Amino acid sequence: MAGKTGARRQRSNETRARLLDAALKLFVAHGYDGTTIEAIAREAGVAVQTVYFKFGTKVAILKELLDVRVAGDHEPVPTVDRDWFRDAVAAEDPREHLRHQVDGAREIYDRVVDLLEVLRNAALANEEIGPLWERNKEQRREVQEQLVGALAKKHPLPSGTTVERAADIGYTLLGPEIYHLLVTERGWSSQEWADWVHAGLCLHLLGEA
Repeated sequence: MAGKTGARRQRSNETRARLLDAALKLFVAHGYDGTTIEAIAREAGVAVQTVYFKFGTKVAILKELLDVRVAGDHEPVPTVDRDWFRDAVAAEDPREHLRHQVDGAREIYDRVVDLLEVLRNAALANEEIGPLWERNKEQRREVQEQLVGALAKKHPLPSGTTVERAADIGYTLLGPEIYHLLVTERGWSSQEWADWVHAGLCLHLLGEA
């Protein structure tokens, strides 16, 4: 019995993953509003009822996609417990701290920037999606506040730069909008973006060129 239960669970997880992959492909190609539940079911090769049974709504699909793609796995581990965040906070050298911070963002955006662009565009006209985008922004701002607070304990911020202002700088330079502009639209490599952002953060948060 246990073996059958495990097999059913595995098939269920595989179906869920296939649906998420199908939704990601369609969202990126056609946008959130241009993608239907029926299209997701067709792309995944399942019945429409299966999509509703697994997720209920298209908003729920987008939310789970964001959670999984940002994290890089299905584990319920918050950002502050992820390796790159802990490495940044633990680093004694402030430049190394910022490098961990940038590299963590780069790894996330390599996975999820196209989906974040879908979310940002959908939020402009869809009141169901607006709260998801606002919460994403809030979470990114909160992470910056915590990281800047840790940085300020290792190295004084430049004269006149408050922790709040420093968090604004990190939030802006490390935002997905700039990554999307430079990497997706202008053709920079993600490493070139990371090096440019790191140099900017060192200049504005450490006062070092």
